[in-house]
Amino acid sequence: MTVAAEVDETSPQKILAPVLSAFWDQPGSWTLDTYRRHDGYAGLRKALAMAPDDVIAYVKDAGLRGRGGAGFPTGMKWQFIPQGDGKPHYLVVNADESEPGTCKDIPLLFANPHSLIEGIVIACHAIRSHHAFIYLRGEVVPVLRRLHEAVREAYAAGFLGKDILGSGLDLDVVVHAGAGAYICGEETALLDSLEGRRGQPRLRPPFPAVEGLYACPTVVNNVESIASVPALIHRGKDWFRSMGSEKSPGFTLYSLSGHVASPGQYEAPLGITLRQLLDMSGGMRPGHRLKFWTPGGSSTPMFTEEHLDVPLDYEGVGAAGSMLGTKALQCFDETTCVVRAVTRWTEFYAHESCGKCTPCREGTYWLVQLLRDIEAGKGRPGDLDKLNDIADNINGKSFCALGDGAASPIFSSLKYFREEYEQHLSGRGCPFDPARSTAWADNDAHLGVNA
Repeated sequence: MTVAAEVDETSPQKILAPVLSAFWDQPGSWTLDTYRRHDGYAGLRKALAMAPDDVIAYVKDAGLRGRGGAGFPTGMKWQFIPQGDGKPHYLVVNADESEPGTCKDIPLLFANPHSLIEGIVIACHAIRSHHAFIYLRGEVVPVLRRLHEAVREAYAAGFLGKDILGSGLDLDVVVHAGAGAYICGEETALLDSLEGRRGQPRLRPPFPAVEGLYACPTVVNNVESIASVPALIHRGKDWFRSMGSEKSPGFTLYSLSGHVASPGQYEAPLGITLRQLLDMSGGMRPGHRLKFWTPGGSSTPMFTEEHLDVPLDYEGVGAAGSMLGTKALQCFDETTCVVRAVTRWTEFYAHESCGKCTPCREGTYWLVQLLRDIEAGKGRPGDLDKLNDIADNINGKSFCALGDGAASPIFSSLKYFREEYEQHLSGRGCPFDPARSTAWADNDAHLGVNA
């Protein structure tokens, strides 16, 4: 389900802000004709009439923050590109969406790919780039085909190629299909993969803004970050700042999944709460209550029912002890075994570790061994302290954020559900035995990993 249409002011859904998703439900929403009927490429015309530095300043003043996880200011990232260095500049769009529970960029590209293409042209004008790359997860073949067609339409209409709209800007866009490694969602591993090497994180410095793709200055942005730029430019920074909070302005896509009545994409101003989203989407599945949830996918520390009113913006979630991340709201009800859920997530991170650094390579392996024993009722006294110690040896000590992501659910689940772990260790076994519960099949489906 996707909430995309305009809503009645008397409806509880009036707090939604459909911008990127405004016409996803219309026939042919992915075509250039449909996009142009909804002010498509109007923002580009306005941006091309501005000096590149003025575009960067405008995006900075609007307060647009990266929608891929860390929330770094988009305009500031563009400003880091050195000018007058005599080197080519590149824009790389990270569309390798693979975080368990995260499902916003792929639906956006499937339903409205021209918003990304228009944003790419504006961003390339700002950073003085003539080459852009879209690194798409290779498994999503229907999206790949639709994106290729959108790029073809843009070339044919003069929005890509030579002398775009008579501005003197030349720009070529390449759509690259990745090979399916989770680690390639990390920006430097993505760059290595794009260059034809094995995807592994690079040691920094130098940072991509100085030496990125082909050792040239490079901006790496998330799909939603770039796709949000056209509406921002077209409707104005004041309009953009009228939504969200002072430090986290604007609109964004929230992916609601798990044991909920109506999973889907909900586009709303930053700062909405999970309680509000559940109220308008029908709540948890009938007859059940919320037990725990993730605010930004499985790599962010989990929350519980007591956090239902935490503002879902970068500052609010951070102050409550987690990260907004990709805004992947995975909700689990009382039938879910926390130990099993964390075990499944940790198995995923151990499998997807690139193996370059010892803390992540060895640490995730041993976390899995401990968690499997604990889940099976074979754990020993002291295993919980050992689990916490291994996670601590990974957290902040690996090349990239994969190690931190693997440690997050360990720390947070021990904080909020230590008694459930202890019940597994006490010999009483798991309170969510398959013979007494239907939770197992549901859990595997909603954890975002295969059974």
